[in-house]
Amino acid sequence: EAIVNVMCPEDGFTPNGVSCGLHVYIDRQLAGAFGRGDRLYRQGPWRPGKPEYGYQSPLSPEEYFKSGIAALQSAAMKRTGKSVDALAPEQLDGLLMDTAAGKLDDEHFALAAWFNEMFYPLFAQACFADPLYGGNRGKVFWRMVGYPGLPAFHERNVVEFRGRQFPGAADPKSMSDFS
Repeated sequence: EAIVNVMCPEDGFTPNGVSCGLHVYIDRQLAGAFGRGDRLYRQGPWRPGKPEYGYQSPLSPEEYFKSGIAALQSAAMKRTGKSVDALAPEQLDGLLMDTAAGKLDDEHFALAAWFNEMFYPLFAQACFADPLYGGNRGKVFWRMVGYPGLPAFHERNVVEFRGRQFPGAADPKSMSDFS
């Protein structure tokens, strides 16, 4: 939670990352099919791959994410003697900047790759995802960029929206009335 609050601090336009539900979105993604790696090939053998091959690991995305958090905790302890949650926002921001720049990588874990290819993309998705998935509470990020969101329709035969044909709307003549 401390990480999303540092990456999305409260200001005059948005609440902090926790209040926006960013951590909820990330947790839900890791707890679901994405986190389990349902659509990934996971049989091996595991040889070193090229960056253009994308994610190549025997770990599921959830396991990889947790390994990255553990490596970040370890780096924070080495650098400051404190856990990530105990760091002041300025210290944590500096730690995250060094992480993204590759300054905290070691022979056991590529922390920059984890941050830039796993954590940050999930964070950005959390900011702009449909609030239904836990992040972007109150559509705060959508409002910031002027996106009103999808219109919610509670009628069966809606074919127009704001005077235009609604994409994907069924022809009301072809629909039967079940009432």
